[in-house]
Amino acid sequence: MLHAPKSLDSAGSSRRNFLKATTLAATVGSLPIARSAHAAGDDVLKVGLVGCGGRGSGAAVNALAADPRVKITALGDAFEGRVRNSLSALSKRDAQRVDVPEDRCFVGFDAYQKVIDSDVDVVLLATPPHFRPLQLKACIDAGKHVFCEKPMAVDAPGVRSIMASAEAADRKGLNIVSGFCWRYHPAVQATMQQVLDGAIGDVVSIQETYLAGTLWHRGHQPDDTEMTYQMRNWLYFDWLSGDFNTEQHVHSLDKASWAMGDKPPVRAWGLGGRQVRTEMPKWGNIYDHHAVVYEYENGCHVHAYCRQQAGTYRDVSDLFFGTKGRADILGHRITGETDWRYRGPGGNMYELEHVALFKAIRDGNRVNDGHYMATSTMLGILGRMVDYTGQAVTWDQALNSELLLAPKEYAWDAQPPVMPDADGNYPIATPGITPFV
Repeated sequence: MLHAPKSLDSAGSSRRNFLKATTLAATVGSLPIARSAHAAGDDVLKVGLVGCGGRGSGAAVNALAADPRVKITALGDAFEGRVRNSLSALSKRDAQRVDVPEDRCFVGFDAYQKVIDSDVDVVLLATPPHFRPLQLKACIDAGKHVFCEKPMAVDAPGVRSIMASAEAADRKGLNIVSGFCWRYHPAVQATMQQVLDGAIGDVVSIQETYLAGTLWHRGHQPDDTEMTYQMRNWLYFDWLSGDFNTEQHVHSLDKASWAMGDKPPVRAWGLGGRQVRTEMPKWGNIYDHHAVVYEYENGCHVHAYCRQQAGTYRDVSDLFFGTKGRADILGHRITGETDWRYRGPGGNMYELEHVALFKAIRDGNRVNDGHYMATSTMLGILGRMVDYTGQAVTWDQALNSELLLAPKEYAWDAQPPVMPDADGNYPIATPGITPFV
């Protein structure tokens, strides 16, 4: 594995500097600004999609539903088949607003740059998480507005890059909307506002659970190189997904961070491993369960549990406990000294994300989720760090980690960071032995 040069650490060397930076960014983001790079009004917004799998194609559908004056004009993916399938599906849904000729269908590791360069106004980033820091930076450098799926990175150098891109977006007046979709869910927004307004008093403990079953696996094709195989099955390799506590459970961690004012914890510790993912090499090098405790400066502890195991009890919930009551975030309910339940309008949070993005562009306002999405992503990465190593790790240590999960080269015949041994098995992190870097 490669080490990131220290010059990449744009976040500063301490939790205090991190807090100052995010506070300043929030202040800057609230100031009146000039109109964005795209003209306001009823102009057509040209949208390019990078990452044409199920989530990416879904994001394109959501974008079309969010604004009648949006067109999909470019598609890019590492795999040609995904571009073709996405174009076919999108065209069947709305042929009038999917204007993607052959010369705007891009394939390969550099497809993202070709989409950016194709005269689009907005880029939807839905590739595996590993690629998002590089791609977000390229978008902001090129002056594009961005929808960026979660999580936004798989390692600390990636998070520091995301933070730098968010700050650059502030300076340029560009909009970044994250795929942390619960932040755009009306009932969850209202329930979280109750918590932030003190309905349950001081938050003293949070329980986050994402207990799920297994997900898809695309198998091994006869002509697959090692890079091709891992890219097709990216969920199961930490360098591509960040492990599932970062890729999936990060939704839960984001809600906990929201309740904590998006301030980082002091430290974390936890445990995890592989109990049922014993079939090698099918399941790559990730775990199948994690349990992490995040300790905050005010004494609050976030207890976060997640697993991906077939045939087990399932639960996805966010329970906040305070000095005056309890909040069930996905139940949209407060109990205790204040009894409250959300009874307002609903809405499709996946579409509302894009509504917010396009409205900001057209109104000449600004929305920049880049700052909190970096914090939430880093929570997932910190959880993986403490579980893989078996050590307690501070926020400062984690954010300044030099471990870079990246190959030396992006090519189908290149060697990925994780390679199988002579028996075809991938190395698995062992708590107490795997070092913190």
